[in-house]
Amino acid sequence: MADTVMTAGTARPAWWKHLYVQVLIAIALGVALGSIRPDWGAAMKPIADAFIKLIKMVIAPVIFLTLVSGIAHMRALGELGRVVLKAFAYFITVSTFALIIGLVIANVVQPGAGLNIDPRTLDGSAVAGYVGEAQHATISAFLLDIIPTTPLSALTEGSILQVLFVAILVGVSIALVGDPAEPVVELVDRLAVIVFRLVALIMRLAPLGAFAAMAFTIGHYGLGVLANLAGLVATFYVTSLLFVLIVLGTIARLNGFSVLRLIAYLKSELLLVLGTSSSEAALPPLIARLESAGCAPGVVGLVVPLGYSFNLDGTNIYMTLAALFIAQACGVDLSLAEQIALLAVAVISSKGAAGVTGAGFITLAATLAVVPSVPIAGMALILGIDRFMSECRALTNFVGNAVATIVVARWEGALDKDMLDRALRPRDQ
Repeated sequence: MADTVMTAGTARPAWWKHLYVQVLIAIALGVALGSIRPDWGAAMKPIADAFIKLIKMVIAPVIFLTLVSGIAHMRALGELGRVVLKAFAYFITVSTFALIIGLVIANVVQPGAGLNIDPRTLDGSAVAGYVGEAQHATISAFLLDIIPTTPLSALTEGSILQVLFVAILVGVSIALVGDPAEPVVELVDRLAVIVFRLVALIMRLAPLGAFAAMAFTIGHYGLGVLANLAGLVATFYVTSLLFVLIVLGTIARLNGFSVLRLIAYLKSELLLVLGTSSSEAALPPLIARLESAGCAPGVVGLVVPLGYSFNLDGTNIYMTLAALFIAQACGVDLSLAEQIALLAVAVISSKGAAGVTGAGFITLAATLAVVPSVPIAGMALILGIDRFMSECRALTNFVGNAVATIVVARWEGALDKDMLDRALRPRDQ
């Protein structure tokens, strides 16, 4: 009785054994430690980094096995092409809408107005590294980086796009071979079961990872860093929340489900994203959860990894909002034509830098380069709070990709509506 709660004749785990409860408690403890003993909190960084590395260790095999299995089971390559086209149509439409929302909100709220920052007083060296990375965040670099040196190197170099590239080629090859490749398909399916069990074992350490990550963030940066730029942070969080509730909520309702129920269903994964400031930390469990919610494995294995590279709703809102904040803070009045040019470049740069570490900040530098009147050194204004804003970016990106996968699965006729309803409306609620 100490470990279970009896409900209607069935045993459920006690409340403290739920992963989302453990992660929530861990986040609270991390905030407390970082606030009370900042030096101890900052010292938690190696533990946080180790957990993220554990998660990244299994991302490549999870994506590879899931995608290869899904494509191999499709057998009809026309089906693969339809899924990709539908996914990209969704990504481009919703991502562009997110960019426009950030632009509109920045013009209406004007969070940077009145700061009157002299660009000559800013320390550009603080963001020089990001500017250098942005120079490589081009479409040509993207096309070259997507092809790995060898098929195996795609699984070892940590690039989601390279894993996607190799997995699609292998899956298509197996599908073309047909029945003689059936033993290989069975082997892939069995390996996937083992890898997902490994993911389950690693996820038991999620509370520790969330605790360490949050303790480091608060201990290293301090809560006080939010005070001076609270307006921008609040505007970004509110805009992202409205995007999720109104835009994604409308898309979800038009496709027969509730975004709020989806968020409740994914609460454990969302808390993990919040604690680690990384949506990648919850990628493997997201794949398993969406399959359990009735989405076909082939669609999930394709749309989720693609979405992590091309469907970054939170990052897109951040890019246009932050760009206009910097312009307003430095007293630069951008014309409508300059804002449209900035928007157009953001649509491209947000895709070209897919898979780059710190993509939000890097793509912001690439986007600002198109408007010379806005000093790139102005990025130093938001460098201190970028870590706090990254949490909101990651949460919005995560929810956006979950919604996208269900929608594309429904469009493709690969969604079990009864399973989705059971998942989002559990009997014990």
